Amino acid sequence: MSVWAGLVGQEPAIAELQRAVVDPQAMTHAWLFTGPPGSGRSNLARAFAAALQCPEGGCGRCHACTTVLAGTHPDVKVVATEGVNILIDAVRPLVELAQRSPAEGRWRVIIVEDADRLVEKTSNVLLKALEEPAPRTVWMLCAPSPLDVLVTLRSRSRAVALRVPPVDAVVDLLVRRDGIPADVAEVAARAAQSHVGIARRLARDPEARRRRAEVLQVAARIRGVGDAVLAAGDLVATAQADAKAATEERDAAERAALLRTLGAEGATTIPPAVRAQVRQLEEDQKRRATRAQRDVLDRAMLDLLSLYRDVLVVQLGADVSLVNLDHTETVRELAASSTAEQTLRRMDAIGQARTRLEGNVAPLLAVEAMVIALRPQA
Repeated sequence: MSVWAGLVGQEPAIAELQRAVVDPQAMTHAWLFTGPPGSGRSNLARAFAAALQCPEGGCGRCHACTTVLAGTHPDVKVVATEGVNILIDAVRPLVELAQRSPAEGRWRVIIVEDADRLVEKTSNVLLKALEEPAPRTVWMLCAPSPLDVLVTLRSRSRAVALRVPPVDAVVDLLVRRDGIPADVAEVAARAAQSHVGIARRLARDPEARRRRAEVLQVAARIRGVGDAVLAAGDLVATAQADAKAATEERDAAERAALLRTLGAEGATTIPPAVRAQVRQLEEDQKRRATRAQRDVLDRAMLDLLSLYRDVLVVQLGADVSLVNLDHTETVRELAASSTAEQTLRRMDAIGQARTRLEGNVAPLLAVEAMVIALRPQA
């Protein structure tokens, strides 16, 4: 199976990269892969890296392809962050690494996921490596939009834009690869708005579907400011619980492994000699938990946006399919009890809350302001 087989609905981008693999004139030292969440930016970068290392241009079967896709190839470095930003200490070693010749493969490839999380100071460190590339080094930056990356990096990279995959392509993938019934796959693919990873989780995990349904019911149960404040508290508490569940076990394992490595395992108090390392680990874990909570809240806001998008579709009588096929009754009730103008104002409030959250506003304040704006207007 080709390395490109798992990418859905990205034929133009794949064709451009396949040309670059075989044609030196189409190749460049720095690429910027952009596209909405779920479009497969990171997967495309990994597939391209595998194709560059593969003697056959991405067969998917050879040692080069399998090790790149498994994340074990010595000449392919993937940099990702679980914090809010990519820190400068994570980028400096990359600049040094980029100057080395490949140890085993045909290219040295450095993939930077979430390049939109590179702050200006960190980007300036990376800039020199992009300005003076080594002959066999390829940089691959991934971000939602070109505008999310500093212009200095953007101008030195060749942009490849990914698109939102068609719903039927995501449905076909879920049915073919995961054995999910077609009707379940379609509901999940529409609810996830063609985000393959989220669609797969919704199709396979009843708990994920339950949590999403609870988020959507927020819009229907708000009657006043009191309801709004309680609903906001519930949303933030759920996000905190989900983030804790996702990180707690890993945090404990990381701490135990660090103490074991430092020879302090089982100590009743942390020895002074290792406190700095433990403190650094705790700070890293705190950043990871913060991002996890924000990601959960942002997903909830996107789900609410999809609901009000459906409400607007019904109010305007537009001839397009609903996203939330399994919540049609809620959509029609909201459409009957409000105007299109009110729906647009509510969508604006959700968008503003997402912006505030990204700007480091306290989550509870941002969500409370949003949910109050969703209450029925007199």
